[in-house]
Parts: sequence; structure tokens; C-alpha cells
Amino acid sequence: MFKSLLVFIAATLFLASFHHAPESAANEYIEQYKDLAVVEMYRTGIPASITLAQGLHESNYGLSKLAIEANNHFGIKCKSWWTGKTYFHKDDDFDANGNLLESCFRAYRNTVDSYVDRSNFLMQSDRYKHLFSISKDDYPSWAYGLKESGYATDPQYAQKLIEKIIRYELYKYDQSEDPFRHLLKD
Repeated sequence: MFKSLLVFIAATLFLASFHHAPESAANEYIEQYKDLAVVEMYRTGIPASITLAQGLHESNYGLSKLAIEANNHFGIKCKSWWTGKTYFHKDDDFDANGNLLESCFRAYRNTVDSYVDRSNFLMQSDRYKHLFSISKDDYPSWAYGLKESGYATDPQYAQKLIEKIIRYELYKYDQSEDPFRHLLKD
């Protein structure tokens, strides 16, 4: 009886810690990459809140296989012109018979390269060009614009980004000071 009770308590504690794991992982992810998201916002005009929400979502809080093994935090696929490192895993590409294929994803030396490449990818693609006329303070329009432009196949993509922005108060990073302001004073 006592042994069964201990097993039950251990299992309950394990499940409780697992339930809180995404919250803890989200907070750790935000703390680790918030400054990088702000730097990218001032470099490109992409809201830091959108960058962090996409990073959280696409990388499963930095815990996905793609993020861990390929440093790809945004799920960016190779495309025909990609000449960098690659990483293959099954995602959402099918052959003519409906069989799931391994998709080619971009692989990076480090997470900074993933963040920079994602920003460049959005800036250099005609399908996302219209987003850059949206204010960095208008994260809902950015979220819906990314979805409408085909960034993700999930019909709830924009709502999921917005939910993360609100839940983790990521919008506050859109109001961050320019990290390069001191360089401009010299």
C-alpha cells in the first residue's frame, strides 16, 4: 500500500512538473532571445513580439528537434536557392501518392544566424514585402499578414501567435529602446 502511494505521488509530481514545463520553457526562451528579437526589430522593422512569438511557436519553446539539431527556430525550409547547410525531417510535404516526405529545412551554425536569416527571408521575399508598411506596434496585423502571405499552413497560425504575445506580454518588447542609440550619438 505504502509503495503504491509513493508511486502515485511520484507520478503526480512528474505530471505536474511536465504540465508546467512549457511555461518554464517559454519564460527561459523569452529571456534568452528577447534582446536578439529587439535588435532584429530595429534592424528590420519586424516587431520583436512577432519574432519571439514565432520563435516560441515554431521551435516549441526551443525544444523541437529542428531547433536543437539544426538551430532553426522559425521552420524555414530550404527553397531552391538555398546554398547553406540543410536538415531533413518529416513535416507537411507529400509525394504524388499522398505519402509524407522528408522536408528540407535550413540549418544554421547558431540561433543568431537563424534569427537573422528569418528576418532577411521576410525582407527579401515579395510575398512578405507588404508587411513592412505595417507599424512595429501593430502585432495583430503582422500576425494575420504572415498567415495570409503563406508563412504557415495552420489556419489558426495568426491567432496562435497573438495568444502567445498576449500570454507572455511580448508586446512590451516592441516598445524597447533602440540598442544602437548610443552608437548614433557619437
